[in-house]
Amino acid sequence: MNQLSSSKSGPLDGTITVPGDKSISHRSLIMGTLAVGESKISGLLEGEDVLGTAEALKALGADIYKDNTGIWHVHGVGISGLREPGKPLDMGNSGTGVRLMMGLLATHPIEVTFSGDPSLSSRPMKRVTEPLTLFGAAFTGSEKDTLPITVKGARMPIPVRYELPVASAQVKSAVMLAGLNTPGRTTVIEKIPTRDHSERIFDYFGVPIELNGDEITVTGQVELQAKDMAVPADPSSAAFLVVGALITKGSDITINNVGINPARTGLFTTLIEMGGKIDFNNLRQECGEDVADIRVRYSNLKGVDVPKERAPSMIDEYPVLCAAAANADGETVMRGLEELRVKESDRISVMVKGLKSCGVNVTEHEDGMTVRNSVTKGDATIETKLDHRIAMSFLVLGLNAEKPITVDDGAVIETSFPGFVELMNSVGANICP
Repeated sequence: MNQLSSSKSGPLDGTITVPGDKSISHRSLIMGTLAVGESKISGLLEGEDVLGTAEALKALGADIYKDNTGIWHVHGVGISGLREPGKPLDMGNSGTGVRLMMGLLATHPIEVTFSGDPSLSSRPMKRVTEPLTLFGAAFTGSEKDTLPITVKGARMPIPVRYELPVASAQVKSAVMLAGLNTPGRTTVIEKIPTRDHSERIFDYFGVPIELNGDEITVTGQVELQAKDMAVPADPSSAAFLVVGALITKGSDITINNVGINPARTGLFTTLIEMGGKIDFNNLRQECGEDVADIRVRYSNLKGVDVPKERAPSMIDEYPVLCAAAANADGETVMRGLEELRVKESDRISVMVKGLKSCGVNVTEHEDGMTVRNSVTKGDATIETKLDHRIAMSFLVLGLNAEKPITVDDGAVIETSFPGFVELMNSVGANICP
C-alpha cells in the first residue's frame, strides 16, 4: 500500500499543464491502429490505462512506440487487419479501454480473452456485451458478466440499429467501433447526449458518419488514412487543480491547453454557478476538439442543486465536486448519479463514508448525495477501493482541512494522472507519503 497524506496548504499559484485527455488518448491509439499508414500523437496520456490499451493494440498487430521527443507513432493495420493475439489482453484498471476494445474486436473474426485487475474484474460488462452480440459476436465468461471474458468476433457481422437503454459514452463508442468493420450502416440512438469524442475523432479520421438528432450512423468497411493528433489536456484531471484553487485562499492558477468539449464541461459550469472565478482564455480548436487555457482563483462558493440532466457531462467529476461542496455555503444536492455505483468503486457510498470520517455533513441518496458546508476536520484515513478519482478527491479536500487526510493507496492514481502529487506540490499543495 502506498499511503499519501494531504495537509492544509498555502495558496496554489502558477501556470501548469495536466496530462492528456484519457478518453481521447484511448481513441487516438485505436483509430491510428485502424488507419492505413503512420499516425503521430502528441500529448498522449501516459497513464497505466492508456499504456494498457497501447500494449493490447500491439498484441493485435499494430506497431506502436514513443520516440525520444515524446511523440507516439502508430503504424496501423487497417480496418479488418487485426490478428489474433497469443495471450489474454490484460486491461488493468481500465473500464474505458476494455469496453472500447470489446467493441473493436466484436466484428473481427478472431478470438480474444480480456482480463483485468481486481477492481476492473468486479465491474459488470453486460451492458456492452449485449449490444455487441447483435452484430454476431459471442461472449463467454463468468455468470456475473465480469472479467475474464472471451470474445469470439463475428465472421460475417451484420449492421445494427441500437438504442442505448442508459446514457453511456463507452457503450455508444463500442457499438460505433463494431460498426467500422461491418458492411452497411450501423446506427446508435441516444436519448440523453453523452460525450462525443468518438463522433469527433471518427469524422477527423474520415469515417462516413451522420448525426441526425439523437441518431449517430456510421458506414463501415471504409479505408481510413493515418492522421496526426494533438491530444488536449484532460478536463477530468484539470478538475482537481480547479477545485483545489477554488477552496484554497489566495490561489490563482492557470492550466494550459485544456479540452473544453461541451460534453465534458458540466463540472466547470456547476462551479461557476457556485460562484467560482473561472475564466476560459485563448479558445481554439485542435483535431476537432475545443481547447482553452483556464484561469482559476480562490472563490467564496455557495451550494447549488446540480441538474440531473447535467450528470453525463460530469459523471467522473462528482467526487471532486464533493470537496468544493464541503467548502461552499449551504448545501449542494447531486442526484441522478446511479452510474457512479458501477464505476471503479461504488463512488457514492465510498465518498459518503470517507466524507463522514473527515467530519463533512453528507447524506447519501440511492441516486446521489447531498453535501453541506462543513468544517473539514480531517484526521482520517480513506479507503479508496482502488479508485483513482476517490484518492485524488480526498487529497484535494485535505488542502483546506484542519488535520491531514490520508488515502490508503495512492499508487492507483497513476492509472489516469501520472505525476499528480508532484504537479500539485509544484503549485503549493502539501501532499506527501
